[in-house]
Amino acid sequence: PIKAESHSKMGSKRKLSRMGKKQKKNNAGLEATFIGRSKCLKMLQVTIKDFRRLCILKGIYPREPKGRVPGNKKGQTFYHIKDIRAIAHEPVLDKFREFRAFMKKIRRAAGRNEKDEALRKNAICPTYTLHHLVRERYPRFIDALSDLDDALTLTFLFAALPTTVSIKSKVIAKAKQLAAAWGAYCSTAACITKSFISVKGVYLEANIQSVAIRWIVPHSFTQFMPEDVDYRVMTTFFEFYETLLHFVLYKLYSDIGVRYPLPALDANGEVKGSTSYILGANLRNLKNALDTSNSAVTNAVSEAIEDDTNGDAAKAQTKSKGDKKKEKELIKSVGAALNSVKEDSDDDDEEDDNVDVAGPLKAALDSMAVDEARSSIPGGLSEIDDEALKRRRLFAGLTFFLSREIPRGYLELVCLAYGGKVGWEGQNSPIAANDPSITHHIVDRPKLPSSFDSLPKSREYVQPQWVLDCANFMFLLPIAKYAVGVALPPHLSPWVDNEEEGYKPAYAEEIERLKNGESITQMSDEMEAEEAADVEDTSEKSEGDGSQSEADAESEEEGEEESEDEDEAPVKKERAKKKRKKEEDEAHALAKTMMSRKASHLYGRMQHGIEKKKASVDALKTRRREIEHSKRNDPTGKTPLKQKVERLKNERSAIEKEYTNTGGSMKRSKKKRRVES
Repeated sequence: PIKAESHSKMGSKRKLSRMGKKQKKNNAGLEATFIGRSKCLKMLQVTIKDFRRLCILKGIYPREPKGRVPGNKKGQTFYHIKDIRAIAHEPVLDKFREFRAFMKKIRRAAGRNEKDEALRKNAICPTYTLHHLVRERYPRFIDALSDLDDALTLTFLFAALPTTVSIKSKVIAKAKQLAAAWGAYCSTAACITKSFISVKGVYLEANIQSVAIRWIVPHSFTQFMPEDVDYRVMTTFFEFYETLLHFVLYKLYSDIGVRYPLPALDANGEVKGSTSYILGANLRNLKNALDTSNSAVTNAVSEAIEDDTNGDAAKAQTKSKGDKKKEKELIKSVGAALNSVKEDSDDDDEEDDNVDVAGPLKAALDSMAVDEARSSIPGGLSEIDDEALKRRRLFAGLTFFLSREIPRGYLELVCLAYGGKVGWEGQNSPIAANDPSITHHIVDRPKLPSSFDSLPKSREYVQPQWVLDCANFMFLLPIAKYAVGVALPPHLSPWVDNEEEGYKPAYAEEIERLKNGESITQMSDEMEAEEAADVEDTSEKSEGDGSQSEADAESEEEGEEESEDEDEAPVKKERAKKKRKKEEDEAHALAKTMMSRKASHLYGRMQHGIEKKKASVDALKTRRREIEHSKRNDPTGKTPLKQKVERLKNERSAIEKEYTNTGGSMKRSKKKRRVES
C-alpha cells in the first residue's frame, strides 16, 4: 500500500480506512497456514526425536498443500499451524522437557562418579500416561474398535519378533500378553468370522458390535529383521497402541463380567515366555473367571428374587410355569416318538403311522443345541446374534488334537470360536493323545508315522486347511480331499465376492452343491458330462471350415431325399440373427453419436472397464479348462506346456542313448566350450 506523506494532517484512523493496513511477510495465506518441520522444531523447542514421538502419539501427520507450495519450497515436509498449536499445549510435551532436564542431572552425577546420587535420582524419574490421548482421539468406543486393525497387526508382529538391541524384552512380553488376551476374548465370545492363510501370515477377522476388525498373525518362524527399518518409530506406535488395547480389552471383559487384567497362572512345566503358553493361560483364566462370575450372578439374582415384591414374584412364577409347560410338552412329544420307535418290531401291521417321529426329535435336538451354544457364549453380551450361534454350533461335539508340528495359536482360536474342544502334544493339554473322544487329529506331515498305529481308530486325520475352509464356508466339508499326504484343494479367500468378480471357482461351486444336498456321485457325473461337452465344443471349433465342408459333402451324399426347406431353415435362422445383431449395432452407434462429449467419454470408460473385467474372467475360464483337460489326460495334473517340455526332454535323452551306443557323444566337452569362449 502507498504510505501517506509525512506532512499530511490525516489521522491514524483515516489513514487505515483509506490506505489499508500494511501486511507483514508470511503472516497470511499458505505461508502462515503451512509451516515446515524445522520451523516447528523452533516453535516447540524440542528435538526431532521428541517431535516425531509427539506427532505419532497425537495422531498428527504431515499435510500436502493444494495448489502451489508455500514459499516455492518443493520437496519439503509441511504441517498445519493448528496441529502445531495443539502440540504446544500438550501435557506430554512438558513431561518430555522434564525428562530431558532429569537426564542432564543423571549424566552430571554419573560424570562426577556420584553413583549413590545417580541411583537416588533415578528412583524419582518423571513418568507420563497416554490415557487422555486415547480419550481425546476416540471419544466413542466404536471409534476405537474401528481403528484396531493396525494396532492388532503391530501387536501380533511384536509378539513374534526376537529380542534385539532396538526391541527390548519387556516390549515383546507386553505384546504377547495383549495378543493372548485379545485371542482369548475372540475365541470365548465366538466373534471370529473369517480366516485365510497367505504368504504374509494368517489373516483373521472378528465381528464385535457390528464392527469388522481384521489383523494378521505372522507365521511361527524365525523373523528376518531388516536393517533399513526404524524400530524406534514402531516402538512409539506400539506405546500408544498398548494403551488403546488396554482400554478396549477392559471394556470388552467388563461387558462379559470378567475383571481385566487376568491373574497369572503357574507354568506347570511349560515354557513360560512362549506365545502358546500365554494364550493357554489367558484362556484358562478367562474360563475360570467366567465360571466364578456366573455363580456370583446366579447368587445375586436369587437374592434379588427373594427380596422382590409379591407381584414380581408372581409374574416370575407364572413365567417359569409357562416355560416349564412348554418343556413338558416337548418332552412328551419326544417321549411319544421314542416309544413308537421302541414298539417297532417284526409286526409291521402294528405300526402307528400317525405318530410323527422325525419332527419332535429334530425340534428337541435343535432347541438343545441352540441352548447349549447360547450358554457357551458369555452371558454378559447384550445381544447374541444368530450368526454367532451358528458359528458356535459348527464344531459342537468335535474334539481336535493338534500334532506337535502344527502351529497352535490361530488354529486353537478358530476351533474354540466355532464350538470345538482342543488338545495338543505338550504340557497343560486338557486332552491326552490316546483319548477316545478325539474326533479329528490335525497332522501336517507327508505320511503318518508308525507311532500313530497305537492310537484309537475312531479319529480322522486331516490337514490344518480343513479347519479354516470349514469355518469360512460354515459347513463340515468331506475329509477325503484333506487327508494326510493328499494334494489339497485350492484355499479360497473369504473376502473375494464371486458375484462382483463375475467368476466363481470350481471348488466354490462344488461346495455350494454340497450345501444344497447333492451327493458326491451326482457331482462327479455332472462334472464328467460338462467336461465331455467342453471337449465336443473345442473339437467342433478346432475343425473349422474344413470340417464344415466335409459335413456338407456327406450330407449331400446321404440326404438327397430330404427336402430343400429343411436344409434352408438353419441358414434362414442365422441370417435373421445376423440381421438383428446388425440393427442393434446400428442403433447403439446412433445413440452414441447423440451423446455429449462428456457422456460419451464416460460411457467409453465404463465399457473399457466392463471389457477388461470380462477379459480377465475369460482368461480364468480358459486357464481352468486347460488345467481340467491336462488333469484328464495326465494323472499327475501337469499343464500342457510342462507335458510338452517333458516329452521333448525324453525324446532327446532317447536319441542321446542311441547315439552313445554307436560310440559317439552329443554332449559338448568343457575344453571346446572354453576354447570357443
